[in-house]
Amino acid sequence: MGRTETLTVAAFSSSSSLDMNPPSEDAWIDAHHRLRSQWNNLSQPPIEISISRVNQFDAARLDVEMSAMLKEQLVKVFSLMKPGFLFQYEPELDAFLEFLIWRFSIWVDKPTPGNALMNLRYRDESAVISWGKEVRTGLEGPGLSASQKLWYCFTTVGGQYLWTRLQSFSAFRRWGDSEQRPLARRVWAVMQRIEGFYKAAAFCNLLIFLYTGRYRSIIERVLKARLVYGSPNMNRAVSFEYMNRQLVWNEFSEMLLLLLPLLNSSSMRKFLLPFSKDKSNGSLKDETVCPICHANPTIPFVALPCRHRYCYYCLRTRCVATSSYRCARCNEAVTAIQRYGSSDSKTSNPGYRKGNM
Repeated sequence: MGRTETLTVAAFSSSSSLDMNPPSEDAWIDAHHRLRSQWNNLSQPPIEISISRVNQFDAARLDVEMSAMLKEQLVKVFSLMKPGFLFQYEPELDAFLEFLIWRFSIWVDKPTPGNALMNLRYRDESAVISWGKEVRTGLEGPGLSASQKLWYCFTTVGGQYLWTRLQSFSAFRRWGDSEQRPLARRVWAVMQRIEGFYKAAAFCNLLIFLYTGRYRSIIERVLKARLVYGSPNMNRAVSFEYMNRQLVWNEFSEMLLLLLPLLNSSSMRKFLLPFSKDKSNGSLKDETVCPICHANPTIPFVALPCRHRYCYYCLRTRCVATSSYRCARCNEAVTAIQRYGSSDSKTSNPGYRKGNM
């Protein structure tokens, strides 16, 4: 009897507590909305985002430039070797550099140098739909899986190396010649068809990429490796200020190379002489050197009547080329030339007159 009374009292107290705090009329509506929002977060498709196509192409170009810079530095290590030593191992060198870039970027879940500058990263597009976290910006999502990373290495590094080696070997063996064996010609024809098919597929993929903005290469499309922004609030890290400055200086240097040969150096020097700071030293130096070749005359001659020193060959060629040659120092007309240190009389040296040269 004591146990029955205890259960009766407990049941009566629980029923009385429910009667005292009944649920609200809208409780089931609130529970429905809460469960529906949780279900939508789990089953909703990924948000459509638009990744700049220019950024993706620039990233690929920057990766190529980075590989070329590393190759240039590595070639300098073998600069003391005999010429042409690295030419036969160039495919291996390219594959080694591409493997290093893959190993320290994609394999460790980091972007490549070009992708890092363009604020891009790889995302596993096949796992985005089943990803259980909340999607807010459309840029969330897991990175590439281990199998995707390995297949990316096999196709980009290993596949490119094997195809390059096969092409060089077939070209060296001349498999495409008609004198070769039928098997070699067939393999060559199959290679040409595979290459043509790949180029056609790459062109179709390019058209699809320009339309949708996804998967810039066939390998990325097969592996479902999509490039997305790493940070939604970060701009491109590449500045074109240096490139613009380089273009300006290139155009300016080409203009100078075109105009400088057309200018008279002696006239420009005479024009800039009053603006020089050290006029005394310049004047003393001009008196001892030839104003045409700017060297000490081995056979010094003077121009009459100004008596400025010249090299014999410099002064005579100028006088023969120009009927009225003027001195480069004083701009006075030269009437004759005379050996330095001889008599000052023009009539005593008729062989050095200008008319007799």
